[in-house]
Amino acid sequence: MQHSFKNPSVAFARGERLIKMEGAPAGAKVLQFYPASNGSGAACLWESPTVEAVQGYVDETLGDSSSNLCYEVDAEQAFAKQPLGIRETPLINA
Repeated sequence: MQHSFKNPSVAFARGERLIKMEGAPAGAKVLQFYPASNGSGAACLWESPTVEAVQGYVDETLGDSSSNLCYEVDAEQAFAKQPLGIRETPLINA
């Protein structure tokens, strides 16, 4: 998912619910969160039975503070490695 923050301070405050997965759809969980250093947006990776479930949850949670683009990842083409300097779990869940 890609977020473009219209109101970064509001989006980050509301986004704590997403990081904690409060009210998340059944079977959905956030795996990774990469905020832009200037606060203008973020990218995150979710695992969910449907794209629509995550899109609706994120749109409802962030409201008018963010524009969100959710799409299914092409698992055949995707790859991942833990980037240097990025902790494995969010501070909120630590």
